[in-house]
Amino acid sequence: MSGDSLEMLFREFCLPTFAARVSELMQLAEAQNWGYRKLLLQLCEAEAADRRERRRQRLLKESRLPAGKTLGNLEEGKLPAKVRRQLPTLLEGGFMDRAENLLVFGLPGRGKTHFLCALGRELVLRQGRAIYFTPTFKLVQQLLAAKQELKLDAALKKLDRFEAIILDDLGYVQQSREEMEVLFTFLADRYERRSVLVSSNLVFSKWDQIFKDPMTTMAAVDRLVHHAIILEFDGDSMRVQRPKEPGGS
Repeated sequence: MSGDSLEMLFREFCLPTFAARVSELMQLAEAQNWGYRKLLLQLCEAEAADRRERRRQRLLKESRLPAGKTLGNLEEGKLPAKVRRQLPTLLEGGFMDRAENLLVFGLPGRGKTHFLCALGRELVLRQGRAIYFTPTFKLVQQLLAAKQELKLDAALKKLDRFEAIILDDLGYVQQSREEMEVLFTFLADRYERRSVLVSSNLVFSKWDQIFKDPMTTMAAVDRLVHHAIILEFDGDSMRVQRPKEPGGS
């Protein structure tokens, strides 16, 4: 069977890398006297590598992570010592397997958003993890609209395919009681099943500004903290030496 015939069959079988490289690798196999096992292994490895890369790029696009907030341009030396020590462990991704949350607190400009985005991007690229980034107010608006259309369960189910959701600036925008209720529903839905990564300028003692009443505040904090890693971003603002970046603290 000719290479052209194999290429058409491989495309029909949805093996694009097989189709693209079969002629090249067949010629190489003949020139170097490969056996059929080695030829098949080379094709399979190439197909698998391309599929992994396509999946990573798809996940990266779906994550909506800001393009400029990467590990490469994260000023790790300016991070608090505890955060620097914790970073290698977080990059392993085990906290998501355990459905643990990651909560980062600090004043504006301390690098919270950049840290979470860089972590999320590395988890996508290194491990093929499904991560989603959203400002908290935007997620709340989407869930509230879904609730008004009687589609809240469907919206939550759609978000459930992400292993971790980064909620940026929790508490940055004051919310109505209706908005607070859908936010609490979201947190309760993911409790002990999926991870939430939260950045906030507000310490727990001020979260009644978000959830409006003490009982709901206590319940929300309990669900987030029960299985959680908590990091504090103190020190000087990272914006002193550089222009403010769009999209968060």
